[in-house]
Amino acid sequence: MMLDKIMALMQQEATQREAEELRHVQWQLRPVRGWGFSKLLWYLVFLQPIITELHLRRKNVKFLFIRFSAWQYAGSDKLWAGLVATLCEGIRQQYGALPFSLYSVLGKKAATRLDYRHREWHCRSRVCLAMLGLLAAFSLGMSLLYLSMSSHVLGHGNMFRAFGGAATTLSSSGLLMALFSLGKHLFVSQRKRIERLVSQERFSSHLGFMCEVKKEVGLLTDFLCFLEIYQRRRLRVVLEITGLDTCYPERVVGVLNAINTLLSDSHAPFIFILVVDPSILAACLESAGSMKGTADNGYLFLNRTVTLPFSVPIMGRRTKLQFLHDAVRRRDDLLYREMTLNVRSRGGTGGGAGTGGEAGAGGGDVAPLLEMEGPARAESAQSLLEVKAARSIQEALCCLHDEYDCLIDYVPDNVVSMRRIVNTVPITVRLLQRQQGDFEGLSPRQAVAWVVLANQWPCRLSWALQCLEDQQQAGSAPEAYAPLWDVFCDHSLELHTLTATLQKVLDLDGDPELFRRFLGADFPFTVAEAQSLLRCTVNLDHSIRHRMGLIRAVSTLKTPRPPESPARKDPHAASGANHAPGAAWAGQAPARVCEAHQPQDGGKSRPMA
Repeated sequence: MMLDKIMALMQQEATQREAEELRHVQWQLRPVRGWGFSKLLWYLVFLQPIITELHLRRKNVKFLFIRFSAWQYAGSDKLWAGLVATLCEGIRQQYGALPFSLYSVLGKKAATRLDYRHREWHCRSRVCLAMLGLLAAFSLGMSLLYLSMSSHVLGHGNMFRAFGGAATTLSSSGLLMALFSLGKHLFVSQRKRIERLVSQERFSSHLGFMCEVKKEVGLLTDFLCFLEIYQRRRLRVVLEITGLDTCYPERVVGVLNAINTLLSDSHAPFIFILVVDPSILAACLESAGSMKGTADNGYLFLNRTVTLPFSVPIMGRRTKLQFLHDAVRRRDDLLYREMTLNVRSRGGTGGGAGTGGEAGAGGGDVAPLLEMEGPARAESAQSLLEVKAARSIQEALCCLHDEYDCLIDYVPDNVVSMRRIVNTVPITVRLLQRQQGDFEGLSPRQAVAWVVLANQWPCRLSWALQCLEDQQQAGSAPEAYAPLWDVFCDHSLELHTLTATLQKVLDLDGDPELFRRFLGADFPFTVAEAQSLLRCTVNLDHSIRHRMGLIRAVSTLKTPRPPESPARKDPHAASGANHAPGAAWAGQAPARVCEAHQPQDGGKSRPMA
């Protein structure tokens, strides 16, 4: 959405600039389509552009947008070569293959001459003379061949034939070589040439590979400069790079180096829009082996590269509702579609079976009716369940994007997370229906809230569920109606001590304050409800709970044994201390703590009340 907005606004700005520029000048833009295409080819062959002061003062601009997905070239060793290939292919598609191929063969780089301030084109006399010479030689050769076959000059026929053949062959060979080179560039694009160079392992590791790619980029830049002077406006190629944060660190470094190489020329007509997560990109730069000493701090390296940083602001409530509504409306849920089709088909089949049954009863054929009655009832019951499931799914999705429901406050402002939640809700609702038969005690709204809870705070939810499971195994499970938030609060201090061990898992969670408000006030799930919903949860990684269980078990085994009290070592001192109640209690307390933490029955501790 942001890229589309940027493209629309930049095009609008270019249109306004062009309209304002054309009001103050007398000349018009030269088109490159229709009749202007033949004129463009003529200029490419016979004229050389000249950069003048008038051209440098032009303010009208045209933006050429090219999108590059780094994920398409993630497996390539030369990701930056894919970037250059995409750039060349985009320019080729914008203006066609013939102009660029003709410029590659016969074009000449633009010159800068202060003497020709208002003259932007210079006739290429050498090309004109060469073309005239080839045409003259070809015409002379054809004339001599014609004269050699004439009957009036029989005595000199062999000589005329020899000179005519030589002239025709020389002129034809020159034309054929030019046509062959033109056809080679016309049918073999720059993208294919770069990809062919990448496929050659020996050459791709050689410095000549980089030199060849730079030549292609230089040729592309000169061609854009030619089009600027021809069209009488500035050209800027906007390359939108996405998916870079999904590639390997070395690939990321290669793309950033390619961007710096393309922008090293101050007159380069390129604008790069880098759509990435800066935290991931900074980590890639810091972990890349080739950037040691240069990008030890990835954020500083990005600050030296990016000239206009723009962080997407927090999504507003109205925008979030719109995105949720679009995700619900456009989702590709095959289960939901299949369920709807089954409801319709089985509803029609059940009606047909009922009609046939009544007709058969009038005819007296009772045995087939008894055989069909069982399957018909089963199909009608299944259809009724699917209708209920469809209604429950619809109700759950309506709760998800309800403007007056507090659930919208906990939905993330990430479009990918929104789609993940929307795609998970129908599966969870159907599994819950399969488990309960009907929604007794749990509503579709609670199912949606549980999906959001598992999506936003997987670590904290897994910790609460694991502590609950450990308490049940130890025989000290809380009551079924006890809040799940109380279970988390009772063991939150232990989670705090394991922060360093579970740091990567804790990074998956959202705002802790929202988690407290969610589970403590807005959606106070009980222990029984959590256990019922856990059987239907598909968007919570169970390996997180398994890892937490192992860490808790190991931390229990590593708990140091408290020192024994003096009362155990000296029984007489203990009996003498019985006369002082306060001293007796102080001497027995460590013994109780020690017994409470000693592992029993297979290594598991039995906490005492």
